[in-house]
Amino acid sequence: MAAGRAGTDAYIAPGPTRSRVNRNDRSIVGLTMLAHGMVHTYELSIPIFIPIWLVQFDVVSLGPVEVAVTSATLGLLVTVGYGLFGLGALPGGVLVDRVGSRRLITACLVGMAASFLLLGVAPGLIAVTLAMVVWGVSASVYHPAGLALLSKGVEERGTGFAYHGIAGNLGIGLGPLLTAVLLLFVDWRTVAAVLAVPALLAAAYAARASFDETAAVTAADGGDGADSKASSGIDSFSEFVSESRVLFAGSFALVFLVVMMSGLYYRGVLTFMPELLAGFPGFEPIALASLLPAGLADALGVSASGGRTLSPANYVYSGLLMIGVLGQYAGGKLTDRIPVERGIALSFGLLAVLALLFLPVANLGFVPFLAFGAVLGVALFVVQPFYQATVAEYTPAGTRGLSYGYTYLGVFGVGALGGAVAGAILTFATAGTLFVVLAAFALVAAATGVVLARR
Repeated sequence: MAAGRAGTDAYIAPGPTRSRVNRNDRSIVGLTMLAHGMVHTYELSIPIFIPIWLVQFDVVSLGPVEVAVTSATLGLLVTVGYGLFGLGALPGGVLVDRVGSRRLITACLVGMAASFLLLGVAPGLIAVTLAMVVWGVSASVYHPAGLALLSKGVEERGTGFAYHGIAGNLGIGLGPLLTAVLLLFVDWRTVAAVLAVPALLAAAYAARASFDETAAVTAADGGDGADSKASSGIDSFSEFVSESRVLFAGSFALVFLVVMMSGLYYRGVLTFMPELLAGFPGFEPIALASLLPAGLADALGVSASGGRTLSPANYVYSGLLMIGVLGQYAGGKLTDRIPVERGIALSFGLLAVLALLFLPVANLGFVPFLAFGAVLGVALFVVQPFYQATVAEYTPAGTRGLSYGYTYLGVFGVGALGGAVAGAILTFATAGTLFVVLAAFALVAAATGVVLARR
């Protein structure tokens, strides 16, 4: 199996492992786990800030023009960052062969830290948008750099990719949870600045860590790296165009449609989820002082009149993402047991049904939605090993790296438009319309799986 999105990102069937992992492997796996977890921590913490921005900012000043802040406005704003996150993956994959993984990962971590520091001092949404741009560009190079480093530097690749995937899922769930907890005690700008610190520390480690980026390839080639996979890559734009043309001439065009629909659904359902849930029965904000013993509340400086509240929607959102670990595991196992085309048809069919059930179940209250959210969390991530494995089956080995570059472009780049679509629909139509559109995305992917199976 080959790599894909983390939280999303990589499903590699573990091969046989030795009892001990060598020092080079440990250094590389440690760095990539750290960086992978942080990429998804920042990525999925952003929706936690959206309800706050909707309240705090009234207009976006564009010189003489002022634009009202709505869900549509913020949908476009986050789409800028998320879109660059995906669009940069393709040139990032080419760049990693030129400058090496360590430099790109270090730059990624420094850039993400800088973006959240900028977010921490942002006076308005223009500065917030600039911070999102910095984050998107910085984060975009991680997946090609991190996966290339694991594939070329780690001898125990199965173990390395397994730990890498686990770290990504932990970032997906724990990042939003940490953000929500910090917001109980400090304002959102302070939270953003605090979140920048781990990336700075990780960048310092990346710059100083000692490892051989091509140890596994060199060993496999008997020490001759001159003509190894470590030195392969696209050498010219004409070669890039010709290889891309070959790739899309086959069934990969249909697979690319699947990954685009997956990205649109994923980003569309998650970007405004905390804001949406906050309006349903059982998700009303709870005064923090009412949950703490009087002595502890006084020690923490939390008073009943202080206005600090706990938002159940934020914690349900975080829990839904965290349970996605089970979806990744289940999807990985199922790819070895059923045809991937059938898996795509069934899993995306389930996502379509869940989209149509979202609002009716949310209206039933907090407890029923917990069970529904667990199923949705698993389903969101179970599809990823299926389409990642499908990419491997429908592309020639010689263009495998390029094919995964396009996969990230589809999921993260085109998929980022899901946030803008969701924001526009919530502003100009209804939440019901949004979930019908999301169901349509999933049905297109499911139907494409059926077409692939028949071909």
